[in-house]
Amino acid sequence: MAKYDKADLERRMKGAVEALKHDLTGLRTGRANTALLDPITVEVYGSRMPLNQLATVSAPEPRLLSVQVWDKSNIGPVEKAIRSAGLGLNPINDGNNLRLPIPDLTEERRKELAKLASQYAEKARVAIRNVRRDGMDALKTDENKKEISEDDRKRAETELQKLTDEQIKAADEAAAEKEKEILGK
Repeated sequence: MAKYDKADLERRMKGAVEALKHDLTGLRTGRANTALLDPITVEVYGSRMPLNQLATVSAPEPRLLSVQVWDKSNIGPVEKAIRSAGLGLNPINDGNNLRLPIPDLTEERRKELAKLASQYAEKARVAIRNVRRDGMDALKTDENKKEISEDDRKRAETELQKLTDEQIKAADEAAAEKEKEILGK
C-alpha cells in the first residue's frame, strides 16, 4: 500500500472536479458554445478523427455555431457526424462552411439536461469519495506500520475530510450553476 500523500490526494480530487467542469461544458444550454462539438469524431481518411482536427469551430452569434472545414472534401462526413451526434443540431451546408443554428430548448429537454448535470456531479462526488477512501486506507496502513502515531492519523483524517468536503462543495456548485443556466433561471 502506498504511503499517505496529501498533495497527490488533493490533485486527484481537484482532477475529478475539473473533469466534471469539462463534462458540463459539453451540455447544451441554448447558447452557442464551441465546446458542444468537442466530443464529435468524424470518419475520414479511413479513420476516426476529432472534429477540431478537421475544422475551425466558432460562435459568431449567440445562437449560431460555424464550422469551417479545412479540406472541402470532408464537408459531407463532418455534416453527417454532427447530425448523428445526438445533439439535436441540423447543419446548414453553404458549400464552404457548415452553419449550426442552436434551436431553443424545450422544457422537457431542459429538465433532461439538468438531470444529466446532476448525474455528472454525482459521478464526481463518488470519485472524490473514492480518493478519500484511498487516503484513509493509506493512513491506517501507515499507523499499523508504526510510521505515524494515532494522533497524527486522526489529524490527517480530519484534514482529508475537510479537503473532501471542499471538493464536493466545488463539484456541487459547478453543477448547480450549470443547472441554473440550463433551466434559464
